[in-house]
Amino acid sequence: MDKRVYLLTIISFVVGMVELIIGGILDLVANDLNVSLGKAGLLITIFSLVFAISAPILLIATAKIERKQLTLIALLIFLIGNLIAVFSPIYSMLFIGRIISAASGSLLIILCLTIAANIGDDKYRGRAIGIVSMGVSGSLVLGVPIGLVLGNMFGWRAPFVFIVLLSLLSMIGVYYFMEKVEPKPQVSLKKQIHSLKESKILLGHATTFLYMAGHTILYAYLTPFVKDTMHLGGNWLSIIYLIFGIAAVSGGGIGGAFSDQFGSKKTIISTLVIFALSLLTIPFTTSIFAVFLVVMIVWGMMSWAITPALQSYLIESAPETSDIQQSLNNSALHFGIAFGSLVGGIVIEQASVQQNAAIGGIFVILSLGTILVSMTKSQKRSYA
Repeated sequence: MDKRVYLLTIISFVVGMVELIIGGILDLVANDLNVSLGKAGLLITIFSLVFAISAPILLIATAKIERKQLTLIALLIFLIGNLIAVFSPIYSMLFIGRIISAASGSLLIILCLTIAANIGDDKYRGRAIGIVSMGVSGSLVLGVPIGLVLGNMFGWRAPFVFIVLLSLLSMIGVYYFMEKVEPKPQVSLKKQIHSLKESKILLGHATTFLYMAGHTILYAYLTPFVKDTMHLGGNWLSIIYLIFGIAAVSGGGIGGAFSDQFGSKKTIISTLVIFALSLLTIPFTTSIFAVFLVVMIVWGMMSWAITPALQSYLIESAPETSDIQQSLNNSALHFGIAFGSLVGGIVIEQASVQQNAAIGGIFVILSLGTILVSMTKSQKRSYA
């Protein structure tokens, strides 16, 4: 396989890490900029929202630009967005920096996936896309512990300095090691939206939105949850996030293997049931740290075990528009992160962080309902 795929994986990891890297240091940001935890949480919400909306639009708007050149331009804008975050003296400037890095980052992720599919031998295409996708999923779960460690050691701006340095290295790597890649015709936004007319497909994407929202309602505020319920901080928080990250990344591999062996539908349903139970149970485990860790590991594994199975389900349901569905499902995932962080912030402001797990569990139960209805429609169509 072409070794340049690993460079694209690094870029996708760096970009994905920025989305949730602020989750572990929300309290540091809130204290320094004199805002509430809920308002600090909006920095995750706006990033995910802009990311979800801008990805398909920017891909179409830049359809005629050579891909290596476009990647370098997007990396430069991404770097600027994070530099703004580093030097932000007030909340509103940090907010703007998050918008800039989200828009450019969304384009970078899609570019990494499409370039990976077009370099090297065709027989390695699926593996190349899979490796780049692992960079994205890995970053979403490992970004928080990395941000937490750097933030606690050097202040909340340190994680963004780290991202700036990695962005510079990525630009150097792309400039010297990537060859020119000519653009391919893009599917219009109208055609992408038109593919959602089938209710079973729309419900499939709704499932992604709901379960990711449920997950983020607690995960985005896990730091205040742990501090409030178990009075832990510093090194223990870093350990908790690291364990969660390892569980989540391994969950993606386990979910893919189970989907291949038992089928996507059985894997989706069983995963969502266990996912909901772990979220609803976790507030009752905080008095016994070992039990809390076990339930948290299950939660972490389930949070990403569903992704490969759900993607397989969408491909099986709409093979003629499978590429479009993967793009739209990625947007649904980030809309879920945005909505979940928003709802989680509201729960903290109006009730307490201890309620976040229960609200998150309810959203996961709703996602189980949408996928069951989608599967029912799929079966009806097959018998028609």
